[in-house]
Amino acid sequence: MVKKTSLLKELIMSKEILVMPGAFDALSAKIIEQTGFKCTTLGGYPTSAVRLAKPDVSLLTMTEMVEHTRYIADAVDIPLLVDGDTGHGNVTNVIRTVRQFEEAGAAGLFLEDQVFPKRCGHMEGKQVIPTDEMVAKLKAAVDTRADQDFIIMARTDALAVYGIDEAIERGNRYREAGADLIFIEAPPSVEDMRRINREVNAPTSANMVEGGKTPIMSAKELEEIGYAVATFPLSALYAMAWAVRWVMGELSGAGTTKGCFERMTLFNEFNQIVGLRGIRDIETHYYQDLLGKKEGVMKGGFNHA
Repeated sequence: MVKKTSLLKELIMSKEILVMPGAFDALSAKIIEQTGFKCTTLGGYPTSAVRLAKPDVSLLTMTEMVEHTRYIADAVDIPLLVDGDTGHGNVTNVIRTVRQFEEAGAAGLFLEDQVFPKRCGHMEGKQVIPTDEMVAKLKAAVDTRADQDFIIMARTDALAVYGIDEAIERGNRYREAGADLIFIEAPPSVEDMRRINREVNAPTSANMVEGGKTPIMSAKELEEIGYAVATFPLSALYAMAWAVRWVMGELSGAGTTKGCFERMTLFNEFNQIVGLRGIRDIETHYYQDLLGKKEGVMKGGFNHA
């Protein structure tokens, strides 16, 4: 069986762009897998939203993020790329962060060069640490991973702070430090995106945030520009928020959800999503099949002392 880490690395290096939808919990990850996607990703933005109902401004601790990662990784068979934020501190914190996420079942993680406390990459007012400090963090991450196929993606937010020249320079420095994948966050134009792929000597990742700073493009368009990975990190989260608000509005106004059934997953279908039948089959195997066989052996006289 191919390791999740090796599979993710293979998918990133493939000629075909890797489309990576974002999960926000184990259920959304399971639906992403059942829809046919080959991998998923988990960011701090959706995790902060579903666990705290707070924005992505470094309120989550590393241990909370690791716990959330473990539930998702356990729920699906596809690889999971996880947000490691700033590494949650200096190089010694990065070492612990990599170990914890690797042990939790992630197939890789990404580290960013923002000043802590960081904020969502499409928010205003970001600051970044010196390039050499981030290089040290990346080298520590690469040296720490137990599985050499465990993906380390380097993210830079320098474009919003110092411009595209600095962002591209950092991307290449981070690649030299050992990063497997480079992510230059929030380019505001297609021309910037084209330039990133011309000048960064590494596989690159594009981030499609609905309503964010970067133009929304199809996976095919991103592939033609040169991206290796296209992430849609918040699509499921935003759809969930819209759907819950809509159905609660219907319930509040009408006093019933009958008018919502065509847009809802109902009882039996939902049980299929979460695998109830498989659980029942396991129970039948142990509580009926095996116990029934044991009873037959007892009646056959094989239990004599």
